[in-house]
Amino acid sequence: MRLESRRLLVDGVPRILMAGEVHYFRLRRSDWADRLEKLAAAGCTAVATYIPWLVHETPTGEIDLDGGTSEYRDLVGFLELAAARGLSVIARPGPFIMAELKNEGIPFRVYREHPEARPLGWDGERGPTETLDYLDPGYLGHVERWYAAVMPVLAERLTTRGGPVAAVQLDNEVGMLSWVTNTPEMTDSSLAALARRAERRFGRQGALARFGADPGDAAAWASWWRCGGTPGGTEAQQLALHHELGVHHRERYAEYVHRLSDLARRHGIDGVPFLVNLHGTAEGRGRTFPIAISQLSAAYAGRPQTTSGSDHYIGELTVENVPDLYVMNAFMAAVHDAEQPLTSLEFEAGTGDYGEDLSRLVSPEATELKTRLCVAQGNRLINYYLFAGGHNPPLDEPVGDGNDRIAFTGERHGFAAPLDPEGRPSSTYEATRSAVRAVAGAEHLLAAMDEEHDDVVLGYVPDHYLTEYAHPAAQARRRQVGELERFRGMGARDVLARALLLGGHSFRAVDLSAAPHSAGARLDPEGPAVALASPPVLGREVQERLAAFVQGGGRLLLHGLLPTHEEDGTPCTVLADALGLTAGATLDGSVGYFPSVRATGWLPEQPEVRAGFVQRLRTALGCTSQPLALDVADGSPAAVEVALDGGGRAIVVACDYPCHLAFWRGLTARLGVGRRITLDGASPGLVATTTADGEGQRLLHLVNVAPSAQNFTAALGQTPVAGGFRFQLAARSGLMLPLDVRLEGAVLRWSTAELDGAGDGSTVVLRRGEGPGQALLETARRVTADAGAEVSSTAEGQLVSWPGGSPGSVLRIQLT
Repeated sequence: MRLESRRLLVDGVPRILMAGEVHYFRLRRSDWADRLEKLAAAGCTAVATYIPWLVHETPTGEIDLDGGTSEYRDLVGFLELAAARGLSVIARPGPFIMAELKNEGIPFRVYREHPEARPLGWDGERGPTETLDYLDPGYLGHVERWYAAVMPVLAERLTTRGGPVAAVQLDNEVGMLSWVTNTPEMTDSSLAALARRAERRFGRQGALARFGADPGDAAAWASWWRCGGTPGGTEAQQLALHHELGVHHRERYAEYVHRLSDLARRHGIDGVPFLVNLHGTAEGRGRTFPIAISQLSAAYAGRPQTTSGSDHYIGELTVENVPDLYVMNAFMAAVHDAEQPLTSLEFEAGTGDYGEDLSRLVSPEATELKTRLCVAQGNRLINYYLFAGGHNPPLDEPVGDGNDRIAFTGERHGFAAPLDPEGRPSSTYEATRSAVRAVAGAEHLLAAMDEEHDDVVLGYVPDHYLTEYAHPAAQARRRQVGELERFRGMGARDVLARALLLGGHSFRAVDLSAAPHSAGARLDPEGPAVALASPPVLGREVQERLAAFVQGGGRLLLHGLLPTHEEDGTPCTVLADALGLTAGATLDGSVGYFPSVRATGWLPEQPEVRAGFVQRLRTALGCTSQPLALDVADGSPAAVEVALDGGGRAIVVACDYPCHLAFWRGLTARLGVGRRITLDGASPGLVATTTADGEGQRLLHLVNVAPSAQNFTAALGQTPVAGGFRFQLAARSGLMLPLDVRLEGAVLRWSTAELDGAGDGSTVVLRRGEGPGQALLETARRVTADAGAEVSSTAEGQLVSWPGGSPGSVLRIQLT
């Protein structure tokens, strides 16, 4: 398996790998065949599994990988069984694996022998999780021993050597434990490396002035950083210290992952991709997911045959969080190079009842909706996690922690999975199989396609997500983090991204950082408009890039507050100055005050609307501008359009205007951004996009996350889809419709039903929906069809029409 042109190639052919996670170490050997057979019956072509160091190391310190001491350790047997079943394997050997294992999968011995590897966090206190300093020499020495044992076993069974192992994941969710607990890794060795870095960048006196501590005084330096620059540090020093701490962790994580990949290659892993798993969803949302991209992109960006994979748990897909998933994928792609495809290494499947307390149940169709959206955006590997449950065997040596098992979830594990711990299908098994079938039906087209986009990109600023750490007493830092969390990414109240997506736009994202690999380095004034959710914090280099972009003729939609300073608190108004704007008073809603705005006459008369915040904008003398919304209290502009001499235009919306789609569509239209796809009659909640290959073949993707059915017609540009056919799309369902698909001596111009496989050149196989349907073929060949379908000749071609039938049943069209 190889990564090429953002595709996943298997034997040189673009494929989409559909996998499910099955933990052999949580199942008896006699159960493996049953779980793998049910995985294959669901349509999956690959199995993924963690390979836990904690399980495979025996009490004597030996590493058993062939089951000589326990059937739960028989990795070799599991790999061979997967190969015999024709399944590829995504191997995930850690060292950290999480998966609710004790110590996140690291043997207890490592902690006993190397207490110095356990990080000290704020104020010298240990964090609440069993994480380690990734670059601690003692820890790395044990990692080398683990990789020296496990990697040769995998290397002997790579697909390049006739085995099943198609990809290897490096560690798991690197940096997650430190982030979620606000516990930076401040061991002595880490802070010594930080001191060297600071002195190299700023000089000793420069570092002292910038951070408030002398990098040449190891004890004082360590103490100062562990207290977060408090008390006694200036606000500027607090901000600079926290920002530098985040950058330092980025660099260390990259070094760690690079060391792991070097170790893996040294032990024979070559010719298959390395994968890096990104964490970050929380409470059913993806708003924090870009933190992992910010933390880890340096670990894989531009690295040959290495790519990232998402790890998401967002439950139901609804109008609230469908922009989250869409933006997660877009931001991931924004830092990928031209070779790196999107993957998903932990794609939530199952009922969502993770606590086994029935406090949460996810509908079966959620998995299919999320699958459809992700493959439309170019995901080439989806691993359903957890696909099959199991049980947690006892530790060989009891530790007296209450259950003495390998994990803290009890005896049974994975009770929410499509296959429960006993192997019984849950309510979500059939839905997962339906999702895989939908992808498999069009894989021969989809695997070589890319998503098409409208003339707008969403800006991603990595430093807006460098917010993992804030000392409890560092008030300046905590205020800054609050601002960033409120305004970054998808915008205040997520309205910017939601308005774009639910307003009918498909869009990619652009990395606006100064990193050489980033798409932001190629920002083109003649290219798409840039939409950016704007906190008041924005680095000088990004401001300068955006200013040059607009001054050179580019188009910018800025939603939030005007940028006024950099990450370290240094005042910076480069972008605002270029636009001829100044930030006036910012009014937040509070008890007894309700900021409100009204759109001006550029739209048909609109009611005034309450806003959570309003920033009153002032325009410079000579600035060519038009107010688009006014603060009703004093008439100050809260949204303006600015025209620059060089032909550039910018719209600044300095209030959280509600998600009124007419308003936001009007803004994008003023910037010349049209919609490729229009859906007449659809209500909010229907997401539409297209994928296409280099030969003009397309798939129209329709994902209805609304709780009600949709009744609509569709058009691409000015051309009606399916001759103006009126689609009936059930609530919480989707379609993937073929357009201009070439066959032998024929072209399938369109179908209102999905493909159910590639056919054989003389057969088109369709998966019927609930109601009547049609397909149009342009051909000189004779066309016939089964399942009660009728064929008639029209000016456009041979029209196949069929009545309503059993949803999911197959209809075959023959060409002779």
